[in-house]
Amino acid sequence: MRLKTSLLKEPKHILFFLNLLKHKELVSCVGWTTADELYSCSDDHQIMKWNLLTSETTRVVKLPDDIYPIDLHWFPRSIGGKKQSHAESFVLTSSDGKFHLISKLGRVEKSVEAHCGAVLAGRWNYEGTALVTVGEDGQVKIWSKNGMLRSTLAQQGTPVYSVAWGPDSEKVLYTSGKHLIIKPLQPNAKILQWKAHDGLILKTDWNSVNDLILSAGEDCKYKVWDSYGRLLYSSQPHEYPITSVAWAVDGELFAVGSFHTLRLCDKTGWSYALEKPNTGSIFNIAWSIDGTQLAGACGNGHVIFAHVVEQRWEWKNFEITLIKRRTMEVHNVINDAVDVLEFRDRVIKASLNYGHLVVSTSLQCYVFSTKNWNTPLIFDLKEGTVSLILQAERHFLLVDGGGLYLYSYEGRLISSPKFPGMRTDILNAQTLSLSNDTLAVKDKADEKVIYIFEALSGKPLGDGKPLSHKTEIVEIALDQKGLTSERKIAFIDKNRDLYITSVKRFGKEQKIVKIGTMVQTLAWNDTSNILCGIQDTRFTVWYYPNTVYVDKDLLPKTLHEKDASEFSKNPQIVHFVGNKVTIRRADGTLIHLNISPYPAILHEYVSSSKWEDAVRLCRFVEDQTMWACLAAMAVANKDMATAEIAYASIGEIDKVQYINSIKDLPSKESRMAHILLLSGNTQEAETLLLQTGLVYQAIQVNINLYNWDRALELAVKHKTHVDTVLAYRQKFLEDFGKKETNKRYLQYAEGVSIPQN
Repeated sequence: MRLKTSLLKEPKHILFFLNLLKHKELVSCVGWTTADELYSCSDDHQIMKWNLLTSETTRVVKLPDDIYPIDLHWFPRSIGGKKQSHAESFVLTSSDGKFHLISKLGRVEKSVEAHCGAVLAGRWNYEGTALVTVGEDGQVKIWSKNGMLRSTLAQQGTPVYSVAWGPDSEKVLYTSGKHLIIKPLQPNAKILQWKAHDGLILKTDWNSVNDLILSAGEDCKYKVWDSYGRLLYSSQPHEYPITSVAWAVDGELFAVGSFHTLRLCDKTGWSYALEKPNTGSIFNIAWSIDGTQLAGACGNGHVIFAHVVEQRWEWKNFEITLIKRRTMEVHNVINDAVDVLEFRDRVIKASLNYGHLVVSTSLQCYVFSTKNWNTPLIFDLKEGTVSLILQAERHFLLVDGGGLYLYSYEGRLISSPKFPGMRTDILNAQTLSLSNDTLAVKDKADEKVIYIFEALSGKPLGDGKPLSHKTEIVEIALDQKGLTSERKIAFIDKNRDLYITSVKRFGKEQKIVKIGTMVQTLAWNDTSNILCGIQDTRFTVWYYPNTVYVDKDLLPKTLHEKDASEFSKNPQIVHFVGNKVTIRRADGTLIHLNISPYPAILHEYVSSSKWEDAVRLCRFVEDQTMWACLAAMAVANKDMATAEIAYASIGEIDKVQYINSIKDLPSKESRMAHILLLSGNTQEAETLLLQTGLVYQAIQVNINLYNWDRALELAVKHKTHVDTVLAYRQKFLEDFGKKETNKRYLQYAEGVSIPQN
């Protein structure tokens, strides 16, 4: 990936005097109105409009000579799909201590005295309900959208050079010398402050999608932080101070500006491309709404434009590159065939998976099959700016400012799921997951909640209640194969613990089970329900995660672990296709790992109920992990003959004996109940026995598990075998040389009946 930059031969921001002298002035700020229209302000007091489609540049307005612009920010265009009336105006801060609300036509609607000294930055919140300004006087002020002062958030002795809103518009991030400060709007709330640089911090930005913070300083470094102030990346010192940083809207990329320097970086910090344009210092960077291009305000009077090109997508034997804004090149590495795909408009987003390439341009969506690149399916888009494409085997999801849209690969709209307070502008691949029958969305308002939808209808799954966890959730992922009733979701919470649970609920509370700790990243396999993740210093593969519901003690035996120290700090799993895992290191290097192909074959045999083939495969491979997986799979599918062979092969003799005892049981219901007991589902086993009238067996199960109170409760309730329970209890106490202390047992032993609650 790289930047394709363009500069005009002559700077457009030039002041003409009567004697026709040209005078170059620095451009201080830039801002996009649409994906193709940009406004720029300069020390020559002019506001210019740049149209990238027609390559025209026009002067919007000439400001009074005492107004030197410093910062510009457009009013948010759309909130939750609704267009705002104020989208046609912007705020301009200036050196005279005022901020100005200016219409798109250049009319100054309002000028407000805001600070003593220059107003160094001004930013609208995401809803457009409030404006924050910072100045040389060290004050941070919050204003209403009409320019009325609401509060002075902070006062300090040093100028505040940059400010940014938190993703929920409830917190403000601002600079204070070498420190960064996050201050909530609520009074008396805890303030977070940390030393971020060794020099003055000049710029900061906070992304609403990934919740990460950028900072740039006079120490010639740029840094990436999480919202708790933990350092994720620090660059090497550059030659000159870093004068600007800015996140792309989707949070996948950011740009860095310095003297004669423009750099494109991944969200984790490493650099994709470095350009050395003749610009002077780049004081301000703004990304277009669709994230395909950026503009920079340059010290020598230029406005630099840069387009992101040479993005790459890989899947199996195909490699696709965006070679121009409207052209893709498809390379089949097996036969070296090359296809060129031309589009009418510029490409905004693309995704390659499950044998299909989905491309969204500014107006249309193209769906290509990897078997035929010549005849794509094309349909028009409602909103235009697609921010995310997710694919499953049968369909794909488009996310834009208006909502979530699920389409089949034939281009038919299947559903459009919604939930209260949904904000599609902050969703990404970590907070959204799609499978053939299910869609999961992590809520931003309450980060402990996951909304789960039926893909085909777009309605909430089951009883309509979302999945709730005790801690904030960071990343979610649905498994891709198997029956709908067995669909599982894995998620990582704030403590970096990995949990798994079933998405289907039948009126009962979900069982959320922890299967890993210190997990940084995870991915499900595309063809079988195998999960991989990096936990602490180990790369771990859970060959059959469902084991936790079948035989929890068996789970460690179904894992494959490998030392992950070679992946360095903060690696990310990019793909898990077939038996190949692709991992990106913190420095941007891609590492490819191969795992054993046999567990995937075992999954295939079991899903087709080919138990003999599965046993034969395990005997051929002679691996304990495979036998452990087969044992769990067999118990889950109630195939006791295979389970017996598998348990015997891993030396679990007690379970082999138990399975043999199950085989001798007279009734089918009794056998089923004891299989449930083997899986640890005591409650379900007892319910099944009671439903089929096997009360004594239900009592016996509780006696065997030493659930004495429950055993007595059942005996009394059904008025049977009370004496048997008392006898077992007596023998149990005698074996341990203890005396009876339980009041209920003492009363029944005396033959005294007590009332039931």
